[in-house]
Amino acid sequence: QVNLVENGGGLVQAGGSLRLSCEGSGRTFNTYAAAWFRQAPGKERMFVASVNWRGDTTVIGDSVKDRFTISRDNAKNSVYLQMNSLKPEDTAVYFCAAGQPRNYITGPYAYWGQGTQVTVSS
Repeated sequence: QVNLVENGGGLVQAGGSLRLSCEGSGRTFNTYAAAWFRQAPGKERMFVASVNWRGDTTVIGDSVKDRFTISRDNAKNSVYLQMNSLKPEDTAVYFCAAGQPRNYITGPYAYWGQGTQVTVSS
């Protein structure tokens, strides 16, 4: 069993930056791929970024490419999402996920956090 807890969400002005963190518990967390997804009100959950268990391979969604980066620190059982040049359309609840997906973008991921709200004001 893996528990995931996200932190770092909040309110930021357009053009600003936020760094989300996801701390995983459980012996196997560091052997799993991890990802960030987001869901805006009235919209489907959307892939944002993923990283393999070693941290040396990442996939970034097209809508956030060149603005967001994903990384992990296995010594701290943590995965991070650095978000720069934020736009109002980035407003959403951001979820951390972990597992052994067949596909880094479509998953499926076995474990999910509760989510953290990110609001970008114009």
